[in-house]
Amino acid sequence: MRVQLSEVSLEVEASGEGPVVLLLHGFPDDHTLWRHQVRALNAAGFRTVAPTLRGFGASDRPEGGPEAYHPAKHVGDLLELLARLDVDRFHLVGHDWGSGVAQGLASVVPDRVRSLSLLSVGHIGAIRDAGWEQKQLSWYMLLFQFAGLAEGWLARDDFAQLREMLAEHPDAESVIEPLRAPGALTAALNIYRAGLPPEVQFGADLPVPSLPAVPVLGVWSTGDRFLTERSMERTGERARGPWRYERVEGAGHWLQLDRPEAVNDLLLSFFKEHA
Repeated sequence: MRVQLSEVSLEVEASGEGPVVLLLHGFPDDHTLWRHQVRALNAAGFRTVAPTLRGFGASDRPEGGPEAYHPAKHVGDLLELLARLDVDRFHLVGHDWGSGVAQGLASVVPDRVRSLSLLSVGHIGAIRDAGWEQKQLSWYMLLFQFAGLAEGWLARDDFAQLREMLAEHPDAESVIEPLRAPGALTAALNIYRAGLPPEVQFGADLPVPSLPAVPVLGVWSTGDRFLTERSMERTGERARGPWRYERVEGAGHWLQLDRPEAVNDLLLSFFKEHA
């Protein structure tokens, strides 16, 4: 369904009945990333809300440069969406950039968050402290800062470079297709430009708040080409609430598509712990 908010209109998949689970995707996905989880969670008695974030898929791409896509803007959209859907308390699940946005949302309304599940991407402080291996894996984040140059390189030769980056993505072709629209690739990259400028990635003595005092599940997959296990394991040091770490074998970065049953089981067991 389409939900009109004050600044943008978002595509939202909402279904099921019961306690609410808010599912947040990352780059360069949309809400369909969660289709296997939606089915399993609905069958288990949960109501799922999976929005396509601003700048991605069929949701609006506001003008205004990178600041229109700052993670705080996404948090504002989600608070408004939850109000429109009359959602009070909820379980919160984020993957990739969705994990970063989920952490921001949980920090703003911790009293409303039953649990926080972080897939692939942990706390920014843990990522910064994960050593040279993580810096090497994150090289593309610096490339993405160069407006115009990054878009040209990724889209050249029918998105050849982006295809290579998404080589292990089960939905690579359907993810790339919407990025052909004018301005779509820039909108998708702007979250990096607003949320992870070089100062955040490499700046000294950057004050980074801990995760709020809510139950946190961190999940990392052994085939992730972009994140080290250390970056997720050490997220536990940044958690003020109960912490649980899980490792999914035989899955790449898009673990909810590669190993949906394993991810579903982890989420359901964690939700049961923190009903």
